[in-house]
Amino acid sequence: MFLEMMTAANQWQSVVLTGARMMASAGVVIQVRVAQMALGIMRPVEFSRMVLEKPSAFARSGEMAMRALAGNKGYAVAMAEAMKPIEAKASANAKRLTRAAGRGKALRRR
Repeated sequence: MFLEMMTAANQWQSVVLTGARMMASAGVVIQVRVAQMALGIMRPVEFSRMVLEKPSAFARSGEMAMRALAGNKGYAVAMAEAMKPIEAKASANAKRLTRAAGRGKALRRR
């Protein structure tokens, strides 16, 4: 019984930490993109990326959650699987945008 409780606690802790990473990355992405829009320097590629990435990430998220639930892996695993694609996309965007900002490209007028 103790093992099952610890397993469940670890699974939910993983969900919470993934959510925290996702929120931190999303905050960075929002900050850089709003600055680009405010300065009028957002490239069309970035704008289209901003619009088109969400439906694919959420579709993948739903697919991963349904697979976990169909495999009877439990709600915590389903939540963790659902958050992975969204967290991965937000993290990749944050890395890309901050790397560009570090080189002065993200907020430079074109």
